[in-house]
Amino acid sequence: MDLESLKSNLVSLINDKQQMTYNDLYKSASEYGATEEDIKKALQDLEKMGAIASRRSGGVLTYYILQEEPQLRKILIVEDDKNINKLMTLSVGKGFEIRNAFDGNEALKMIRSEKPDLIILDLMLPGVDGLEICQTVKKDPSLKDIIVIIVSAMDATSNRFKGIKYGADYYIKKPFDPEELRSLVTIFLKKKGRRFDPLIDLPNEDKISEAVEKALQSDYEIGRIKVNGLAGFAMTFGANAGITILRLVSQLLQDKVKEVKGEAFVGFLDSDDFIIAGRSDAIKKVVEGLKEEFEAVLPFIYQSEGYKPIELGIEDIYDAEKPSLSIGYTVIERKALMEKRAEILKNKGKEPSLGKDIGSYTYEELRRMLGSDNLDITITRDPNGGVKLSVGKSPDNLKKEKEYKEDKEDKDEKLDSI
Repeated sequence: MDLESLKSNLVSLINDKQQMTYNDLYKSASEYGATEEDIKKALQDLEKMGAIASRRSGGVLTYYILQEEPQLRKILIVEDDKNINKLMTLSVGKGFEIRNAFDGNEALKMIRSEKPDLIILDLMLPGVDGLEICQTVKKDPSLKDIIVIIVSAMDATSNRFKGIKYGADYYIKKPFDPEELRSLVTIFLKKKGRRFDPLIDLPNEDKISEAVEKALQSDYEIGRIKVNGLAGFAMTFGANAGITILRLVSQLLQDKVKEVKGEAFVGFLDSDDFIIAGRSDAIKKVVEGLKEEFEAVLPFIYQSEGYKPIELGIEDIYDAEKPSLSIGYTVIERKALMEKRAEILKNKGKEPSLGKDIGSYTYEELRRMLGSDNLDITITRDPNGGVKLSVGKSPDNLKKEKEYKEDKEDKDEKLDSI
């Protein structure tokens, strides 16, 4: 097959599903007789042409089909360092209408007058700071649909959480990778189909199914990462607060998986937990790094909801009552997993032999198989982009919700009297 025909076939494959992993593309294209070298060359050419864009997420390289826009999408780059501002402009590349601002006050004026489609935003700025700009944009009904990508060297421990809480769509730490910035901007603005969402665009049930099957055929570890206490937290502070925590954990996880360079896979189970599979040493590094960063940001999470410690060394009077959040990790026993897998496949009328093409599991089947079927949190995917969170109204959850609210009201009164 000649290169131009291969490009056409690859575009058709990706367009059919609007996005496709490299492994799936290779599997399909190699059936036509294409070599891996030809496939990689064709994909590189298609990216240069602006027909597709790629992004590595959760340990999986995915290609997205892009759509032609009737007019150039507008981007505002807000960065006070002129050299970095220029580097961001070069990183984004051609195909967009780019404006540049160098201080917060100037940026806000330009945002209101020009209404860009996307803002690349530094946090430490002269005048109005980046977090205030982000919050202002996302609170304004006429501006809230603007995509905000924060790129900052400021301490990410608190600022990543604050940025996500204020509505930022993604947070990149400086020094940034120009390719990551370019691919994110391109996919956010030009991806065909529903709006790109970094949380739900983690590997889906098809990729999780493949990862589970691959792990079972090797010595890979399979485990579940759970946000303990998220149901109580969301019941107390609302669904949006719960989604903020999930977005935070998702972005922290994606950073940690990048650090182990393909030795681990992570997917989202549409609840308060994630699936991870890979080499045990890589998983250990990912989980330990995630726990360390999450514990560091917890004080800022609590403070943002009104649990503020009193100064002068007096203990936080809310310590005993605040909804407790933590990251838990459970290794899934292979024997139990194989038993549940065999039961599910039997119900589907399929043989449980390893190595056979068993198709894809549903999220419900995956949760049952991986031991996460007692749902306190349920995530539903909005067809227009984004997610909605609902909490199971079990008697225990309702009791906790009432207790949290009563305790907080009581302590608020005590704080007011100090």
